[in-house]
Formats: sequence, structure tokens, C-alpha cells
Amino acid sequence: MASITPDSPIGAVFGSHHKKRKLAEEGLGLRTVGELLRHFPRRYIAASELSEVPTPVVGEQLTIVGEVRSCESASFFSGNRRQFRTTVRLRTDGPDFSVTLFSPYQSLADKHEAEFRPGHRAVFTGKAKQFRGSWQLDQPHGFALDGAEAATMSKLMPVYPLTAKLYSWDLQKVITTALDLVTGVPDVFTPELRKELELLDIMQALRWIHAPDEWSQLGAAQKRFRFEEALVLQLVLARRRAVHRAQGAQGRPGRPDGILAAFDARLPFELTAGQREIGELIAGELARDHPMNRLLQGEVGSGKTLVALRAMLQVVDSGGQAALLAPTEVLAQQHHRSISAMLGDLAQGGMLGGAADATGVVLLTGSMGKAARQEAMLKIVTGEAGIVIGTHALLEDKVQLADLGLVVVDEQHRFGVEQRAALTDKAGSPPHVLVMTATPIPRTVAMTVFGDLETSVLAELPAGRAPIQTNVVPLADQPAWIDRAWQRVREEVEKGHQVYVVCPRISGDAGEDGESDQLDLDDEGNEVPPKRALAAVEDVHAELAAGPLYGLRTAVLHGRLAPDAKDATMRSFAAGEIDVLVATTVIEVGVDVHNATMMVLLDADRFGVSQLHQLRGRVGRGGLPGLCLLVSWAEVGSPARDRLDAVAATTDGFELSKVDLEQRREGDVLGASQSGMRSSLVSLRVLRDEKTIIRAREAAEALLSGDPALAQSPGLAAVVEQVEASAASAYMDKG
Repeated sequence: MASITPDSPIGAVFGSHHKKRKLAEEGLGLRTVGELLRHFPRRYIAASELSEVPTPVVGEQLTIVGEVRSCESASFFSGNRRQFRTTVRLRTDGPDFSVTLFSPYQSLADKHEAEFRPGHRAVFTGKAKQFRGSWQLDQPHGFALDGAEAATMSKLMPVYPLTAKLYSWDLQKVITTALDLVTGVPDVFTPELRKELELLDIMQALRWIHAPDEWSQLGAAQKRFRFEEALVLQLVLARRRAVHRAQGAQGRPGRPDGILAAFDARLPFELTAGQREIGELIAGELARDHPMNRLLQGEVGSGKTLVALRAMLQVVDSGGQAALLAPTEVLAQQHHRSISAMLGDLAQGGMLGGAADATGVVLLTGSMGKAARQEAMLKIVTGEAGIVIGTHALLEDKVQLADLGLVVVDEQHRFGVEQRAALTDKAGSPPHVLVMTATPIPRTVAMTVFGDLETSVLAELPAGRAPIQTNVVPLADQPAWIDRAWQRVREEVEKGHQVYVVCPRISGDAGEDGESDQLDLDDEGNEVPPKRALAAVEDVHAELAAGPLYGLRTAVLHGRLAPDAKDATMRSFAAGEIDVLVATTVIEVGVDVHNATMMVLLDADRFGVSQLHQLRGRVGRGGLPGLCLLVSWAEVGSPARDRLDAVAATTDGFELSKVDLEQRREGDVLGASQSGMRSSLVSLRVLRDEKTIIRAREAAEALLSGDPALAQSPGLAAVVEQVEASAASAYMDKG
């Protein structure tokens, strides 16, 4: 028999189980023995304990250990054929379950009765369902825990991510066979490094991750694989930082008597201590001869745009151009208006009435007319425009810049790394990069996702920002409260203020027109559909205008409106000509109307935590107290209601980001749109494993400082190079 290695096809260990092998290959995407061994369980069940089953959910796949209360068989006729039904009733550390096993023969029914004896334990898997008030397992499969089937099982039974008709115990048997037969499994750690880091060797770790008899064995195996994953990731990022530092860039030191000095002299307010400190740090980095690569985090309204603008002006003073990339036309237009307004005649370079040191500020979006677009592109390519603001239109090949010195990316989570790279590639030499996000990221997430960026945080809010009160309006418990919400809107308008009403959809009769950040998923990652029709902008506007808000000046804003119409509506709202704006999440970022003091979010449970935090940041921006009402049918105790209660309880974005991360799937947070490394996080969780990530980063830096090529750790070097060469790493490389 040929030796079995990690590169052998999984058929080598599945043997005659062709159907099960096919399920593993097609359903789980497992092709080799090595991939099979790295298909880790998602949880474990103690065979010695009855399962703690919280309130089951109909349709949920359950694996439970229970004590057999009774096992009885009865015959029945199906057509002209006699069949047998064996009903096993199980006691758990939760609700009782009944399991029905069907047999075509009396002998098989007798075998079931002999196996599942009252007072003995058994394990079953199946889908939870209710029948006449009792819980059952549909399509069950299981065995007694004192029988021959259980003899080969570990005391902590693994439960694997699976496909239909392939059971965890099937997979564990095959993996146990593979571990007995496989040879040549590489260990990324040398014996010396394993000893230093106090980690298991690879074979012991694999045996204990798949078949632990004690929780301590499982803990040691998980420690090994989590640290391995963290270390490889941190080595890739550390090498990326080293390459980036070695790149040459044109220093942009600015000058003491230029447009930045003129702008600072006109500021009608004092910079916050944070803005000054981070501004000085960025100014120093822009002056260096290698590219700045910095992530600027800050709460909604903390003044990130002002920090970015001052950096852009320093680059303009150095003879270069700065480009600001925004994710939506509404935000790009808002940036263009606000930056032009802040600069005043300093933004009128080449124009009559422009200041002596003025530059041009140009907007470029995909919906601009041909003449306006050509005029903007001419100013960009000639360098007349020192500041260029745009959407994805800036990424097009035909858009050329004269001397791109700084790229500012706003709302980084909306852009893939490839898109960021498409803009930086337009520079003659590597440009400086400033990435901004108002979605706060926990330290460990920043270290993992943005490990190749230096991070700054604007923690304080400028003077004049008022507190925002947030309340949940629970329609499931208090349906009449919605009337009070609309009455409250009227009261706010009567005070001379303005209100946003936000909906997750544009129209009620369309399919894929929602603009919310849907987060409700089942255990398999599938979207949970809403139980009722979601609020839609067009329907809600019509109902409010004819009903509770009759007589008020109302308007709609959403992504399907023509760009000119969107811009005109926002200008009217900003000018105070509209009392209530009914919108989708197009107003989520960048919209700055100081007189807007209230927001009503309909079907608020259909938005994510960070999105809710962003949206409510649109009110209370002019020194007036803000009010945000989260209207929802979500029931008390549901994940959706917990999410809303968390947002209502705090305005601390960093605290909310942890709630967000705990509720969202890890891949959603660390997906390709942010890091390009979605597939790499298998065992690691950035909040739970914070200490592991920090330790791995320190270990990575120590390893590379003494051995940059990892020549003394060939196993690690091979895996790191494999990641760097993968498509995921290609994304990161462009970042």
C-alpha cells in the first residue's frame, strides 16, 4: 500500500465509503488528507453529561446526549407493506425529545429496542421540530453510548461543520484512520520554537483537536492552532510593513507661508488636542522619504475630515496633488461642498477673486455630464486641481493625475483593497496614504485587519457636539408607541428643527433594493428573512405626508434618484427648506446639517450596530441635543433586540464595535473587502484571542529582527510564502 501523506486524495482514507467521500469532496470542498485533518470541529459534546439544550429553534440542527426514558416499537401499514416505528424518548438537561426510527423489518426494530435501553445514554442528531407541544428530532441518526459504535469515540465528541447526510461520527472515524496512517505532516514550528512558545507538536495537536478525552487536551490543541494562525498572519503583515518602509517616496514637507498656514489662520475655532497631536504626526510622516500608511479612526463628528484636509493642503504646498476617495456620490458631493466652504477663496485657484495661494478643488463622479467631466479631468491632469474629490470614477484608467502625493480613503470599510490600489497606482512614486473610518475598530481587529497600517485615534469630540439620546420603540410590546414617535417629530419641527426618517428599503414592491446592512443569519450563515414587509421610503413618505405629518415639508432621498435630484434635495434640506427627510442609508456618512436634531429609524433591527451608530451621528451636530428613535418589531431576548438595546445604552463607538464583532460572523468583519484574508481565519477570533494576537505580533517581530528570511524556521517560511503568494495576499500587497 502506498504511503499516505497530507497531499494524498481523501479517497485514500475513506476506503469503500464512496458516497461519504463524495459528500466530503463536494459538500465540504475537502480534496486532500491534509485538508481533511485541518477541518476542525466547531464544538464538542461531553458524552458523560446530558446536553444543556436552551430553548430549541424549529429547523435548527441539534446534536444531543440524552438519557433514554423509554423505547417502544409498533407496527403499521404503509400501502400493503408492514413497517415498524420505534419511538425513543430522551431526557436532556433541558426539554425532553422524542426520536422516531423507521424499520422495514421486525428484526431491525428489535435491534433498536435492544440498543436504546431505558436508563442508558444515547446521542442523536437531527432537526428540531414540535408536534403537539412536544419537541422531536426530525430525520434522526444516533447510537447508544455504551455500545460498539461508541467504543471508538473520544469522551468529548466533536461536532463538525457538515453537509447533509454526513455525520460527525462518520467524519471522526475517517479522521482517526487518517491520523493513524498519514506520514510527513509538516510542522511549521521547529522543536526549539515549540519549546520556547510551549506548544504541542503537530501530530499531538491534531489528535487532541479531533479526539480529546479531556478539556485540558482540547485547550492545549486549540492554543497551538490559534497561535500558529496568528503568528503566520502577523509574519505576513510584518514583512509587508518592512517592504513598505523600504519603498521610496517623495517627501511633502509643505512650506511655512503656504495655503495651509493661510487656512489655519482663518479657522474660527481651536483645534482639539487630538487634532493637533495627530496633525503634527501626519505632517512629519508626509515629510519623510518613505510613504506614510496610516489609519485614522475617530468617532462620528470627531473632526477627521479637518485633519485630512490639513494633510492635503500640506501636500499642495509641496507642489503635489491630493485625492479623496468617497464611497457614494452623496458623500463625495458633501465633501466637495464642505471642503470648498471651509477653504473659501483658497479653493478658487486660477479664478477671479481667488486668494494668492489658492488651489483648485474638483469633484469627479460617474454621473457627471460629458462636458463637466472633461473639464474636471483637464484640471486634474494639468495639476490645476490640487485637491480632487471623487467616487469610484477616480479609479478609471483614463483618469490621470499630474503629481499624486496623498491618497485619502474615506470610510475604508466600503472599499476593497484592490480599489485602493487602483488609485495609488496612478502616482509616479508611491504616494502617502491616509485611511479614515468612523466605524471604530477594536485594537485587535485593527492589528489583524490593518496590521500594515499605523493607527491613530481621535477620541475626543470638538466643542459644540451635543449628546444624543437613543430610545428603542418596541412595537412588538407597545404598537401604539409609533403614534407618539410621529407626534414627537411634529414637536421637533415646531421648534424650528429638522428630522430624518430612515428606512431599510426604497420601495415595497422591489426585490433587491434594500440599502441596510442585514445581519440576521442562521447557524449556517443564511439570511433570515423578515417576518413582515420592511418599511420602504416611497410608501412611508406617502403615508406620513397624508397622515401624521400632514402639512409639514417632506421629501425623499435614496440611491435610485438621479444625482442632480439627490444633490438638490440635500441642498434644500441643508438650507432648511425641508422639515422631514425620508431616506435610506445614503445619509449614513458625511451628511452634516446642524439644524437636524432627530432621527427615526424604522425596522432598526435590519441595520448593523456600526450602521446604527453612524446614522444617529447625523443629528446633534449643531450644539442642539439629539434624539434617535429605534423603531422595531424585534422581541425582547432576540439577538436583534439585544443589538438595539446595546446601541441605546451607549454612544461609545469602540464599545459598540465589540458588540458588533461578537454578533457578526468573523468573516464578515475580516472579509476580502477589508483585508483580503477572509479564508485565513479558521481557529482565531480577534476579540476572544486578543492576548494570543498580541503575543504572536511580538513573536513575529522578534523572529524577523534576527532572521528576516526565516531561514532558521523553514516550516514557517514555507507557510508564510504560501500565504504571500496566494490571491488573498495579492489583495494585501496592493493595500
